[in-house]
Amino acid sequence: MAETNAPITSDTEVDPTKEWHKTACVLCSANCGIEVRIEGREITRVRGDKDHPASKGYTCEKGLRVNHYQNGRDRLTAPLKRMEDGTFEEIGWDQAIKEVADQLVGIRDTHGGDKIMYYGGGGQGNHTGGAYVRSVMQTLGMQYRSNALAQEKTGMYWVQGKFFGRQDIGASPDFHHTDCAVFIGKNPWHSHGFPEARNVLNAIKNDDERKIVVFDPRVSETANISDHHIRVRPGTDAWALAAVLAIMTQEALTDDKFLNDQCVGWEDLKPLLEEVDVADYARKCGVSEEELRSAARTMAGARSLATEEDLGIEMAPHSTLNSWLQRLLFLLTGNFGNEGGMNIPTRLAPICGHSAEGTTEPVTGTPMLCGLVACAAIPDAIDTDHPDRFRGMIVDSSNPVHTLPDSKRFREAFAKLECLVVIDVAMTETARQAHYVLPASSQYEKPEATFFAGEMPSNYFHIRQPIFEPLGDTLPEAEIYSRLVEAMGGEPDGVQELAEAAKESRGAFIETFTRLSSENPDLGAKLPTALYRSLGQSLGEMGPAAIMFGSAMQASMRFPDAIRAAGIKGDGLELANNLFDSLINAKSGMIFSTSDYSTSFDRIKTSDGKIHIHIEELVDELTGLASEEPASPTDAFPFVLSAGEHRGSTVNDVIRDPSWRKKDKDGALRINPLDADRLGVVDGQRVRVITKRGEAEAPADITDTMMEGQISLPHGFGMEYPDENGEHKIHGVSVNELTDIEDRDWLALTPHHKHVRARLEAVPG
Repeated sequence: MAETNAPITSDTEVDPTKEWHKTACVLCSANCGIEVRIEGREITRVRGDKDHPASKGYTCEKGLRVNHYQNGRDRLTAPLKRMEDGTFEEIGWDQAIKEVADQLVGIRDTHGGDKIMYYGGGGQGNHTGGAYVRSVMQTLGMQYRSNALAQEKTGMYWVQGKFFGRQDIGASPDFHHTDCAVFIGKNPWHSHGFPEARNVLNAIKNDDERKIVVFDPRVSETANISDHHIRVRPGTDAWALAAVLAIMTQEALTDDKFLNDQCVGWEDLKPLLEEVDVADYARKCGVSEEELRSAARTMAGARSLATEEDLGIEMAPHSTLNSWLQRLLFLLTGNFGNEGGMNIPTRLAPICGHSAEGTTEPVTGTPMLCGLVACAAIPDAIDTDHPDRFRGMIVDSSNPVHTLPDSKRFREAFAKLECLVVIDVAMTETARQAHYVLPASSQYEKPEATFFAGEMPSNYFHIRQPIFEPLGDTLPEAEIYSRLVEAMGGEPDGVQELAEAAKESRGAFIETFTRLSSENPDLGAKLPTALYRSLGQSLGEMGPAAIMFGSAMQASMRFPDAIRAAGIKGDGLELANNLFDSLINAKSGMIFSTSDYSTSFDRIKTSDGKIHIHIEELVDELTGLASEEPASPTDAFPFVLSAGEHRGSTVNDVIRDPSWRKKDKDGALRINPLDADRLGVVDGQRVRVITKRGEAEAPADITDTMMEGQISLPHGFGMEYPDENGEHKIHGVSVNELTDIEDRDWLALTPHHKHVRARLEAVPG
């Protein structure tokens, strides 16, 4: 029957299964707007939301499967406590909150709050819940935190910190308008990373005046439609990138006016690139010199260039150096602060922090970048006799035992913690190691948002409204953290007065908040709990979104003109209040700021307002490429395993139910046909993958998209999940049973997941 938009009268009965509810996909950082139909607690249909200001109706096949996240069989419905025999027992919230609070306060009072670490802050789709932990950290005196960024992106953010003055400021690509899109170690066809990814890729592909350049050993979906596929040998991106930069320099293709007017350090960097032997670097990366020169000329000659890197070069040899070289591409060609280039967007909140030079984690002495402890340092900071070791840990919406390098090492370390508390929606591998598991409401049972969006000239934000009641006895993180703060005796003074004012009116709340904030510093230090327990109580089901009032206040002070240009009226707190109301009422999200591309220059935070492109700490590594030979295969480990490939059948780990996959249900090992012939392996035959840390079996997928000597396994597999009878099984390979925590970048400690040495054995039959 055709749908109608006829007005509903008092005599019209609404069929709830025909209503479309606006929300978003939570399976990657793009967070595309979607509309869903529901029946009971099931999501029965999904389509793209055409009203969403960024995705505009776009979605991929993964977003159609969100019901498998919402209604997984291992959803948690009540707090759990680990018993002495290792089993878990359901307990009530009052007991759970009291015991967790008592144990964490006990660690603080005996050893200091800095011996308790926080890991998490939200996954790909939920960041607001993690913001509430700030009040717990202030109450306990916790100083150290980490999350998945600290095993992926901190090297890149550190480089940008050198460029722009702070690690929480970075340049984002404008692929929608660029003439030359450059992807390095990234396959946006599946990993996305920007709005309408496949639509944008197809638009560039179909325009003769626009180009795509891809650096990738594999013939990915994106590489397959590119104009230049720089098919480097695995792990040799640094030589390829250095050669391209050298070609631009030696052939006078650089934008010297931009480099001299807007940058500092070109006079130091230029001689280093002039000395590069392009032919030798081409040999080392396995790409012909002419291919490198042709790609360099395309990039340098484009009207605009935008570039993005991903795990393919970040989780590989020369990780942080790769990020420096990759980011130099847009600077040497003068593509900053321009349409189709790279720009610093306005943000409601940064996605990472900033660490001052010399800041280290006290146990291992490893550098802290972006305010985060390097993930690869965490086990050694727990499993030690060092007096400053971490003794307690809160893990929120994350699964480090499964997603971080060397799962065995993390299990060993977490077993040494005196108190491990996991807050999550499902019984994850990390939750199984915990002393207490606190069940959170799902991302569709509470208001949620992420801070990933970084578009220019207009940026958007989407606070999703709940479409279900919370499952069982679950609670939103805002409530969990606020109860913990109160149980620890940390409720800030003035909250009750604020709550009364919020009941009266928004104006009374703002007036009271302004007065109390100046009188009581503790209120600002524990702002999340203060906002939730006051303003949040007046917002009904949108209560957990109260934290965004703080973000709206900060944004209205930092870039009021950009907010007003997006149509929000007012000054000061009036502007903040109007922005906040617009955000929580915009069911499809909204454009919250609009500014010229040139304002990117105004957001640089270096002392002289210029981009500092010469990074002294990386010079020795850069010049050392001349004498260094890329690592060669050995008889013991002749293959390079790319552990955690993005595929059409993989998503992040919040979908634990394997039945969502229509293809590649077992997570096949991809292997080149010539390698398969040498091993005597046929398509579908099981193959044993052996690394120095472990071994696993997977069916073979023989494909010439893989380079000889390179193999890959997908991410998102290897999780324990119950079948229809409640029997728990592990589905596919958990790649971090194979990775080694010691193979990592020297500076950021980024693990080499995309360059794991391995050997293969055919499994008979």
